[in-house]
Amino acid sequence: MRQTVNAATRKVLAILLGTVAGALFTMNAFAQKTTEQGIQEYRDMLADGNPAELIELRGEDLWKKQQGPKNASLEQCDVGMGPGKLEGAVAQMPRFFSDAGKVMDIETRLVHCMVTLQGRDVAEITKKPFSSAGEKPSELESLVAYIYAESRGATIKVPQSHPEERASRSRGEKIFFYRAGPYDFSCASCHATDDQRIRLQGLPNLTKPEPAQAAFGAWPAYRVSQGAVRSMQWRMYDCFRQQRFPELKYGSQASIDLITYLGVKAEGGTMQATSLKR
Repeated sequence: MRQTVNAATRKVLAILLGTVAGALFTMNAFAQKTTEQGIQEYRDMLADGNPAELIELRGEDLWKKQQGPKNASLEQCDVGMGPGKLEGAVAQMPRFFSDAGKVMDIETRLVHCMVTLQGRDVAEITKKPFSSAGEKPSELESLVAYIYAESRGATIKVPQSHPEERASRSRGEKIFFYRAGPYDFSCASCHATDDQRIRLQGLPNLTKPEPAQAAFGAWPAYRVSQGAVRSMQWRMYDCFRQQRFPELKYGSQASIDLITYLGVKAEGGTMQATSLKR
């Protein structure tokens, strides 16, 4: 009888030990998974149904829609590849435009085309470039999403052949490392060191090519937490806000210079926008 009990007990203990060992292995494997990996898995699960696709379609309609006093569409807008040519264009922006006499990113170039081709008022166009929570996307957000979709898969190569382009990159680098505000922050405070994070969000080291390529190539992005497409101009604006800097004006020289600097650092990367973010 004792031998029977002992055999049964040993069998139960073996089962329990096996279960505990399996649980410990699972817990250890889970612990080794980084937060970034978990967030990336979350993005991957949602990627097939990215809501940005609907906004891209709206942007295409707006691109072809006749508007303004001149009753014209934006189909002849030159964003660097020739009138109306969009494929691969944003992978080579910001860039110098001779007709405007300055370096422009895609958003300031769009505003330029709305004014020159459609006869619209710049103050009215830029009055509210970013949508608020629960609102439909702004016209600029929709157009940006569409234009970026046309460059998906293109290789990043922000030009530096013109003196103004090189000057823009140089100013952008200075802004990136400039410390100011009540917390003595700079862009580099968050984005010039490896393995930093804020809450659950990893902070890429944008002074290195690979993280810069991944970051630059992923904007604009659909922010799930906000239910909106957010452009690169918004990204610069929000970073200034988090640093407690003065409000960054939409399309300002400082914003374009920062984007130019980041784009040059990201050379050789691949455009993935409009991507999906938390």
